[in-house]
Amino acid sequence: MDPLLQDLESDIRLEHIKHLVSERALTGETVLLNMGPQHPSTHGVLRLLLELDGEIVVNCIPDIGFLHTGIEKNMEAKTYLQAEVMTDRLDYLNTVGNNLAYCLAVEKLIDLDVPPRAQAIRVILTELQRIASHLVWLGTASLDLAAMSVFLYTFREREVILDILELCGGQRMMTTYLRPGGLWRDTPPDFEPLVREFARIFPRRIDQYEDLLTNNLLFWERTKKLGILTTEDALAWGVTGPMARASGIHQDLRKTQPYSGYEQYDFEIAMHTDADTYARYLVRVKEMRESLKIINQALDLLPKLGTEVRSSNRKYVPPPRAEIGVSMEALIHHFKLWTEGFPAPKGSIYSAVESPRGELGVYLEGDGGPKPYRVHWRTPSFTNMQVLPLLAKGFLVADLVALIGTVDIVLGDCDR
Repeated sequence: MDPLLQDLESDIRLEHIKHLVSERALTGETVLLNMGPQHPSTHGVLRLLLELDGEIVVNCIPDIGFLHTGIEKNMEAKTYLQAEVMTDRLDYLNTVGNNLAYCLAVEKLIDLDVPPRAQAIRVILTELQRIASHLVWLGTASLDLAAMSVFLYTFREREVILDILELCGGQRMMTTYLRPGGLWRDTPPDFEPLVREFARIFPRRIDQYEDLLTNNLLFWERTKKLGILTTEDALAWGVTGPMARASGIHQDLRKTQPYSGYEQYDFEIAMHTDADTYARYLVRVKEMRESLKIINQALDLLPKLGTEVRSSNRKYVPPPRAEIGVSMEALIHHFKLWTEGFPAPKGSIYSAVESPRGELGVYLEGDGGPKPYRVHWRTPSFTNMQVLPLLAKGFLVADLVALIGTVDIVLGDCDR
């Protein structure tokens, strides 16, 4: 047997991959090569088993699970309130969005209301998080193609967003600021001026990114006609988010299944029909502009929405901190909620939001106790990853680097 195949058999049982690689690989006519999980261009601990004919990708087999944390089972061992801290660690570029997906699921399961002001602040923070995620994607995907300046510029703007998140929740990334029934607390006085200042300067910053990339001939050569994902293939593989919209699929949960008051905001679904890597770049850039429109509208609504940011349903929401020092009942209630949790009725629900990568769904099942009986996440990175072999066949290894970037995976979101 070829030495490469002997090495492979010690890592993955050869009989398990015979149906995935071609006969040429089994006879040694093509080369089997590991890419990752330590390769910087795999955007995390992703291993790709490549079958190569010279520099041409004949086959590409993703091997995931190196970042598996057992988050779903860990959540089942905690109360509904305690489990939320696990959600930040899923898609670590969309922490607020993960919090929102989980909070909406809990609120749907126990029928809990959310004040309008909290809804608007949730939308503002989620859209800021969407922009921050797209900035990381744009910077790292450009860096993969040797455009280093874009990486520096995008992280400059991302720092401003992380500062805003830290102002609200005390943490730059893992904020757990959203809570079932509303928010942890109201935003500080500096919040609105900082967000408005960011919304004022950011359109010019997007123009800078586009000046560097959109009409750049070198960028065109590395992205146009690369990794075409037809509408039929996108639907067949269950692809969602910007990848699906770049293939002409008119699907955005913020429009088709509105939540958190998205139906009251005026924005467009960013779409394209070319279905290649360049089209996915254009879609994500436009999404950042549309997110700014939503943020500005939500900011204008805030003064009209009162001051409450948490539900008044004390069965599920802790009393205000001001009451704890003067009311023994409030203190006891607060203690019991945080130590024992609240019971959720028997039943199961599914709730989904539009994350920067696509449909992020939460399945929750309650059994009448304070801990979820079953938790399962439908993560877009896991689903979108499936099409990488389809996109990569026939292209060069150098093109594969661009294709990994265009899928915009987060391995914590993929492995769970």
